[in-house]
Amino acid sequence: MNEVFKQIPLYRFIMHCNETKMEKTILDCGAGGDCPPLSLFVEYGYLTYGIEFNSKQLEEANKYANRKGQNLNIEKGDMRKLRFDDESFSFVYSYNSVFHMTKKDVSKSIDEMKRVLKKNGLLFVNFLTTSDFRCGEGIDIGNNQYEQMEDDIPVIHSYFEECEVEKYFEDMGILYKENRVLERIFEGKKIRQGFVDYILKKI
Repeated sequence: MNEVFKQIPLYRFIMHCNETKMEKTILDCGAGGDCPPLSLFVEYGYLTYGIEFNSKQLEEANKYANRKGQNLNIEKGDMRKLRFDDESFSFVYSYNSVFHMTKKDVSKSIDEMKRVLKKNGLLFVNFLTTSDFRCGEGIDIGNNQYEQMEDDIPVIHSYFEECEVEKYFEDMGILYKENRVLERIFEGKKIRQGFVDYILKKI
């Protein structure tokens, strides 16, 4: 029985990818963690690559891949400066990752993802919005950017107004957009999370 992955929006992305006739090559920018969704793409016959900045998260992903007997090709890397050639991949995504940096670095990362994406290729990327319960917490560094604690480590989080990020995609076609506000119980407390998801096509 196939595993069900918790990164639910990526099921919509893989549906869009499967509908194209492009070569099944995909890059995950922020591919670490104990349940790397690149494994889902392997199950659908994709040749996968991933980069992860955090060494601990990279180790977790590789442990997972070893347990499943998969070669996900996840390595240490920085999405602000990808080592791959121009137009290397049919599909690129960054799930719950790109907003862990300043907006200046978000812009650099988006430019890099677009650079390594083939013409007519698809990009999935999502962002935290100002609807999120954490927006406004921590050390304010301006423009809805905050230094906040995550696993006892200070991390920058950038929060965006709903349409703010579309300036990054003026040279792409928007195939799908979803502004999500989720309410759930976390550690016994009701929390409100805000995300905006995009699936885009390189023109």
